[in-house]
This record gives sequence, structure tokens and C-alpha cells, in this order.
Amino acid sequence: MVRRLGLSDLPDQAYAGKRVFVRVDFNVPLGPDGVSDDTRLRATLPTIRYLVERSAKVILASHLGRPKGRPRPEFSLAPVAERLSELLDRPVPLAPDCVGPEVQGLVRGLAAGEVLLLENVRFHPEEEAGDETFARGLASLADVYVNDAFGAAHRAHASTAVMARFVPRAVAGLLMQAELEALGRLLGAPARPFVAVLGGAKVSDKLGVISNLLGLVDTLVLGGGMANTFLLARGHRLGASLVEPDLVGEARAVEEEATRLGKTLLLPEDLVVADRHAADAARRVVSPPDVPDGWRAMDIGPAAAERFAEVVRGAGTVFWNGPLGVYELEPFMAGTRAVARAVAASRGFTVVGGGDSAAALTELGLDGRVSHLSTGGGASLEFLEGRELPGVACLEEVPEV
Repeated sequence: MVRRLGLSDLPDQAYAGKRVFVRVDFNVPLGPDGVSDDTRLRATLPTIRYLVERSAKVILASHLGRPKGRPRPEFSLAPVAERLSELLDRPVPLAPDCVGPEVQGLVRGLAAGEVLLLENVRFHPEEEAGDETFARGLASLADVYVNDAFGAAHRAHASTAVMARFVPRAVAGLLMQAELEALGRLLGAPARPFVAVLGGAKVSDKLGVISNLLGLVDTLVLGGGMANTFLLARGHRLGASLVEPDLVGEARAVEEEATRLGKTLLLPEDLVVADRHAADAARRVVSPPDVPDGWRAMDIGPAAAERFAEVVRGAGTVFWNGPLGVYELEPFMAGTRAVARAVAASRGFTVVGGGDSAAALTELGLDGRVSHLSTGGGASLEFLEGRELPGVACLEEVPEV
């Protein structure tokens, strides 16, 4: 794997007094009182502080939500600027836009060690289109480009990939480096046994990563809605459960490949089913995992939860992405809770791949007990599929000695 230049690979004088444009991932949930979860803000603080301490003029850029290419007040980064100011204990003003003469003036007025946050880059349709003219406008603000937005690294957008071509230096931030190193360990020489746990709703979202992981892991554990299609392929009845019948052939092909490679593919041996999608629904455990007509699978069953947790606890390396059931409803969180606790208790190298699994881990207060908690669900999966991430490929390579 090609290693990319990081912040510490450049001398301190590369930042002193220079305009350093940092693409961050501040796509955070907002509530009536502002930012309701500042995990992503905190994750980028080391990069911002590193640059402030080296007297850089720090320009931060991010998207927030899906404003569909036009300014919308509910997607303004104003609450983010306010919370970031508190976290950094220094003022972080918000620019009225991310390009244009007024923004250029604010950047020119920055003193060494000051921080400016640009307004939502997705207020411009050119951002998601990867428009070169827009990217050049962003690049005109910078002497150095730093990508610290791993969660958006799989997008070939103007601020995540294209503008790096028009800035003299382009390097990875500290968060980006940590993500690449942790995930790179999974693709390199992971400690054995290597167990991957994949959950979530759909097989179609993860077919690529399943195929690639089969060649890397010793055991692949499948749960959540995506396991339903594999259970259907094994001949089980799924009732009204979420299932993708058109992918039964692909599920069978995965099973055959696992057998050919001598890998273990674990599916739930029992399920918690309900008569409707609600916290107060009638529910029961079915074993074997055959779902009655009109009922739906909502969680892995207690036997499956115990088996999955046992396998995870005995692993040398663990990668987990996706909940094992409808975890947002308390009666159907047991499977996800069991796996989360097993990951946290593991003595191996553990990586949780962002998204809902990271949210579940945080909700259970276990986020500090894993080796690496990724900030990018989709990006981590594409990385493990072996795909080239545009937001990484645009950064400078470490020169060969």
C-alpha cells in the first residue's frame, strides 16, 4: 500500500505563517441547542492544534447535511463554529461563504495561529460535482492542503480531492493518518484469528467488502438485515423480514467461496422476531431461524449473540461494521450490545468501522475501549474493498529512499 505524506513529514517551517486549508468532516448532528454529538469535532482537534502551535493560518472547510447545492440556514455551520470555539478555547469565526472576495479578504486578515471556518461547501452544487473551477477557487485560499476528512475520502468532490491538484503541498491530517494506519493493518498482516463482523440492513451495500474480506479473515460473521438474504439462500423462511431475494445467488456464491477458501461463515442460529416494527411489538425467539408469516426478524437471538461474542473475544484482530439488529429500539438491541461488549473486552486489535456500529458503541459507553473507532463508515468499507479513495489518492506519496 502506498504511504501518503502526513503533517509530521513536513518541517515546521512549511506551516509557519502559511495558509493551511484543512478539509475536515464536521457533518455532525444538530439539535435545538446546537451540536448534539461533537465526536467528529473532537477527532480533528489534534490536527488543528498541531497547526496552531506551528503558527499556521488555519482555514477549515466541511460539508453538513444535504442542502442540495444552495444555502439553507438549517445546514449552516454556525453551531459548529460555536462549539469548536469552546473546544479549542479560542474564537473560530464563521465565514459567510467558502469562496469569493469576502472570504479572500477574511483569509488575508488571518494572523498566524488563528482559525477560520468556511461556510458549508455543499451550499455550492459545484462541490459534489467535483467542478475544477470551484476547486481552483478553494485552492486559491491555500499554500498547503490537509485532508483530515476520512469520512468523506471516498467522495471525489471539489474540496475532498480535486483542489489538492492546485495547491503546492497536499498531505494527510493526523486523523486521516490514524485511519489509514489502522485500516492498513487489517489489509497487511493482521494477528490471527482475524474475525470480521458485518451487520446492517442490506447485502447489496456490502457485497464488495464481503468478497474482499473473505480472502483476509479466518471467520466472517453476518448479522442484521443482511444476514436474512444468506438465511434465505440456505432455505430458511423469512416471513415479512427485510430481505433481498434477487441476491440469493450472490449469497450462495459467497458461501461456496468461503468453503473453497476454508473460511468460517457464521450466520445467526436463532432470531428475535416481532409482529411489527415497534418497541412494543409482540416478540419471540425462533430457533432454527425460520420466521412465521407476517412476522419479521428484528435481532439475532440469544444463542447467536453468545456464539458471536465468543468468537470475537477469542480473536487476534476484529473488524466490526453494522448493527446486528434494529438496535435503535431497546427490545432489539441485545445482539448489538453483546457484540459491542465482546469487541470492547477483546485483547486483540479491534477496529469499529464508523456509522451505526460506532454510534451503538458510543451509546453503550464503550467507544474508548477499542483500538480504533473509525470516523468513516462508507469510507472504511470502500478501503477494505480494496478501492482507491479519491481523498487519499490526491495526497502526496512518501518519496522512495
